[in-house]
Amino acid sequence: MKQGAGIALGVIAVLLATGTGYWFGHRGSAPTNQSSAAAPTEVAKKLLYYRNPMGLADTSPTPKKDPMGMDYIAVYAGGADEAPAASNQIKISTDKVQKLGVRTEAAQWRSLDRAVRAAGRIEPDERRLFTIASKFEGYVERLHVNVTGQPVSKGQPLFEVYSPELVSAQREYTIAAQGVEALKAASSETQTSMKQLADSSLQRLRNWDISDEQIKALTASGATQRTLTFRSPATGIVMEKKAVQGMRFMPGEMLYQIADLSAVWVIADVFEQDIGLVKSGTPAKVSINAYPDQVFTGTVTYIYPTLKAETRTVPVRVELANAGQRLKPGMFAQVDIAVGAKAKVITIPLSAVIDSGTRQLVLIQQGEGRFEPREVKLGSRSDTYVEVRDGVKDGDLVVVAANFLIDAESNLKAAIGGFGDTNPPKAAGHQAQGTVDEVDVKAGTLSLSHGPVASLKWPAMTMEFKVANASLLKDLKPGAKIDVEFVERQPGEWVITRVKPLSASAPTVH
Repeated sequence: MKQGAGIALGVIAVLLATGTGYWFGHRGSAPTNQSSAAAPTEVAKKLLYYRNPMGLADTSPTPKKDPMGMDYIAVYAGGADEAPAASNQIKISTDKVQKLGVRTEAAQWRSLDRAVRAAGRIEPDERRLFTIASKFEGYVERLHVNVTGQPVSKGQPLFEVYSPELVSAQREYTIAAQGVEALKAASSETQTSMKQLADSSLQRLRNWDISDEQIKALTASGATQRTLTFRSPATGIVMEKKAVQGMRFMPGEMLYQIADLSAVWVIADVFEQDIGLVKSGTPAKVSINAYPDQVFTGTVTYIYPTLKAETRTVPVRVELANAGQRLKPGMFAQVDIAVGAKAKVITIPLSAVIDSGTRQLVLIQQGEGRFEPREVKLGSRSDTYVEVRDGVKDGDLVVVAANFLIDAESNLKAAIGGFGDTNPPKAAGHQAQGTVDEVDVKAGTLSLSHGPVASLKWPAMTMEFKVANASLLKDLKPGAKIDVEFVERQPGEWVITRVKPLSASAPTVH
């Protein structure tokens, strides 16, 4: 054995001498020049154990993975860890990534066209509403239009009326007109007086909305008409009809209302927080349930100066052309008002954001199976994308699907600690145990009958919570007993950040 070791040392000595010009002495002897000594070989690290990647009190003498598929971290003598490339990165096995269908998308510059959505209703254009009312007392003698909803054209006869006052006024004008003709040979003063009387009688008829055509017929024939015909002032639809044949009416009483529906209004109720984005002249798209495959385009023409206190909305008027009168007053409408800025900003898909209740995070892919959680500051949103003002740069690969791999509060906790935030937000997390009453996955809410919450001095009660991530609702069903952690994201808004099922035997605190 000694002889073999000596031969090996001799070979090494020859190689070193060839490269440096120095010769070693006898086999196994020390080098003749102290400065040419080879660097001492690095002492191999002593492996102590493998620790849980999330900092839990769990170790293993052999390599293993946690329930999320993350590799345990090797711990060596002296406290050295076999950490990932960065201390805040999270490593997940490639097999686990593939099985869970993790997808990524690059953050990129884009023009974020945002739309404010509001519910609305179709209403007639108030400038195209016409009310037919008499300025004198009388009786409805005959109806030509006797059905509500009947289309009428401008000048079409609606009804005829008889009025003693009207007959008296016609006779007065006829007599005055005849007197003017009879007194042509009289003095100028007499003629002037008679002409003033005739003009006064004529003006009285005009004040009662007697048309010039009817007055000319009265002047030409000299015969008093027993009835007067009222005609439609516009082409449209009879929206309201109060006239009944034979009825008596008084001055100012509405008998018909006609609407021109060639153009209509959509009154949209815009929420208070969005009204500052809406401007007059902005184009709008209107969807009607009756025509699901068609989108109507209009323009915002007026923003009302009042707020509805009960709904916290402001009415906004959108004008629409109504060719074919397909849009009926009273129809419900969904209004999309484009308010997005044209400037390009860094954007990521909305599905990439993990909302922990007190901060927003995204997972950045740093390599095969390695992800780095980053806190981001968000800006304006569209239906599918959100602006990132800080935390992500152009080209970063963000996880957009299966980011529920990392729970917003528990599994990210260790990685978030690596952010080095010297002033972390005061999350003020609270804990409660209770029974699930109702789960609304679409709305992202959970109704929970929970026990007392000591940190808030709450008694046992049933209340609705929002969840920081939709994945927290996975597999939850009414009747399930759970332990939750929640925070107050904003006054009155309580958000669950962690859900832990309780065993059937575990008592629920009430």
